[in-house]
Amino acid sequence: MINVIGLGYIGLPTALMLAVSGNTVVGTDKNENVVNSLKNNRLTFQEKGLNELFSRAVENGIQFTEEYMEADVYIISVPTPYDKVSKKVDTGYIEAAVHSVLKVCREDSFIVVESTISPGVIDKNIRPIVNEAGKAVKLAHAPERIIPGAMLYELEHNSRTIGADDRETGEKLKEIYGSFCKGEIVLTDIRSAEMSKVVENTFRDINIAFANELAKICRSDDLDVYEIIRIANKHPRVNILSPGPGVGGHCISVDPWFLVGDYPGLANIILAARKINDSMPEFVLERIREIMELRGINDTSRVGLYGITYKENVDDVRESPTLQLLECMKKHLASPLLCYDPMVKERIVERQAFSLDEFLEKTDFVVIMVGHNEIIEYSDKLKDRIVLDTRRCLPGDAYHL
Repeated sequence: MINVIGLGYIGLPTALMLAVSGNTVVGTDKNENVVNSLKNNRLTFQEKGLNELFSRAVENGIQFTEEYMEADVYIISVPTPYDKVSKKVDTGYIEAAVHSVLKVCREDSFIVVESTISPGVIDKNIRPIVNEAGKAVKLAHAPERIIPGAMLYELEHNSRTIGADDRETGEKLKEIYGSFCKGEIVLTDIRSAEMSKVVENTFRDINIAFANELAKICRSDDLDVYEIIRIANKHPRVNILSPGPGVGGHCISVDPWFLVGDYPGLANIILAARKINDSMPEFVLERIREIMELRGINDTSRVGLYGITYKENVDDVRESPTLQLLECMKKHLASPLLCYDPMVKERIVERQAFSLDEFLEKTDFVVIMVGHNEIIEYSDKLKDRIVLDTRRCLPGDAYHL
């Protein structure tokens, strides 16, 4: 039996995929509301294909509980935030989960940490807990590699890394993950697995930061950054990304800080990239101010932010650039702007509309923070409004970064 610990954006799809692939699975979460919702066949977040997968997993006997179960394999997929002062990973949730697992697990069971962690966390933080408990369990790290909006496809098709202390443990876990994963499954040691996942997201963060810094440089000299990127990308070995209003989500915007915290004085490019990307919401605010002055707009109550999630067509608002922008305004004692997002059904900000028509009725100046399909489909409704398109997702004339 497999006990998946943590039923959020990573744990739940993993548990469901394991269940439909012939494994006996119990999903555990300490949040009573999450467990009750799943027991009543209600998903806790939206994702393409998740409803169908959930139905199949229920038919295959998946169970949900707040209790930790006696199992052969434990897959821990709980949050790993970072300390905003020290920049180091906060392993509190993982450590609590391991303590709970050790109270019920058998000898020779497997504890697999899927949560993203910095190099050395299992040796420094997790192994001592296991040793103190005196149980002969096998530790491993199999970092998740999926993104909201394409979770199920990536769970099935992306390559996976399994870090283990010995080949036998790695092969056993490879068999389990291979029950649903069609991608290559690479076996390595635990520290290499820890580092590889953090490096993947850091690489992406740095490349985004280059595009964002380029946008700032071009704006300062009245150049079109998109035209420059288009031409530069004609070179066969150049692939510059597009700039944007900031970096969100719980991976790219968080994981690089682990390296900054663990390797002070060495992670210099990484630190610079993080600062650049974290500065983009304030840069968007500056663009809004410039455009308002250019167009003679004095009333911020008629300015609206379209998009609250961190990326298009998902309901995930973790580390959202829009929320970061609103926090910048709050620090300057400015009144919040009106917000709307078709993927966010509950009120999470002070001023929030709940339909596109309601949002547009109250705005003359629309700032596109997220390129949801909805705004692309109904872009004609913006024809009489001033638009700052930070994602450059709309046809026609608009202001850009």
